[in-house]
Amino acid sequence: MEVENAEKVNLEQKKKHKGKHDKPKPWDEDPNIDRWKIEKFDPSWNPDGLLEVSSFSTIFPRYREKYLQEAWPKVKSALKEYGIAAELNLVEGSMTVSTTRKTRDPYIIIKARDLIKLLSRSVPAPQAIKILDDEMQCDIIKIGNLVRNKERFVKRRQRLVGPNSSTLKALEILTSCYILVQGNTVAAMGSFKGLKQVRRIVEDCIENKMHPVYHIKILMMKKELEKDPALKDENWDRFLPTFKKKNVQTKKVKSKEKKPYTPFPPPQQPSKIDQELESGEYFLSEKKKLAKKWEEKQEKQAQKTAENKRKREEAFVPPKEPVKQDSNQSENKEEDVAALAKYLKQKAKEFGKQKSLQNINAEEYIAAPAAKQPSKKKKKSKHT
Repeated sequence: MEVENAEKVNLEQKKKHKGKHDKPKPWDEDPNIDRWKIEKFDPSWNPDGLLEVSSFSTIFPRYREKYLQEAWPKVKSALKEYGIAAELNLVEGSMTVSTTRKTRDPYIIIKARDLIKLLSRSVPAPQAIKILDDEMQCDIIKIGNLVRNKERFVKRRQRLVGPNSSTLKALEILTSCYILVQGNTVAAMGSFKGLKQVRRIVEDCIENKMHPVYHIKILMMKKELEKDPALKDENWDRFLPTFKKKNVQTKKVKSKEKKPYTPFPPPQQPSKIDQELESGEYFLSEKKKLAKKWEEKQEKQAQKTAENKRKREEAFVPPKEPVKQDSNQSENKEEDVAALAKYLKQKAKEFGKQKSLQNINAEEYIAAPAAKQPSKKKKKSKHT
């Protein structure tokens, strides 16, 4: 018993805190307190206002000038409720927000700064004003410097948006965030948890680590697992799919064929003087050399001019019109004409042979089908 009491005393001595503020508070272990809840600011907490004036300004692109000019009264009235002064400078192309004597919430100036940032990144004014709520946060993800190749960057950005913005809509539903892809940035609005997911998905897509569709599948499975209270405190890795990146076949580099090893060095290449000696140009005078060079230059120019002239004249040569002739039809027509001529000849012969029928109509006889008439055998005449 004495040993156990001594151990308890030692444990109590070890638990002693150095400072007086490090002692356990009664609300540290209270289950009724929600530590993640953000309480709405009450102006009575800061009745005297702020001592110093804080201001933030940001520039906006020229194509946003017209829209901001139209939507600025709404933005100004929304900020006036919180005691924030807003100014739109069209000459410099900038927006400025600053605190006033009526400002009570010290953090609202940070929210106003996020508002003008979102407006400069093409977020619509009604959506951007929602950032002034305490539960709404924003994140502007820069994606322009993640990929060097412009064409590759455009393809991957389109992959994030998806056909008819279907991928972006799915991500918005699963993460409960508003997402807008504009130029070299992605603006997202939502809770801290959703913004963290959006940032990871966007960076993985642009860096070609994982396709957004796979992230959507994982998020859908997590949504289903959240509904089961039995799996609340368990690790979900065994339920989630693992996607392995497949290596894309690259072009094989053609290796140069190795020449057989020889201990002797390669033969020395002939110099310019050697080549001139071989052709006989070395012994020519300067005038003759210049004359020869001039002739060669003239020949090259003549060839080039002839080629350019031929190319220019090609544009004025009319193309040959293709004549469509159906060889089968022409052959069939010739066969029909030949058969008709043969048939008419045969009818004419039969008509001449039948002398007994005088009142026969020639047209009716030709039109009627050929009937087999008893042909008289010709008597062979004996030549003496």
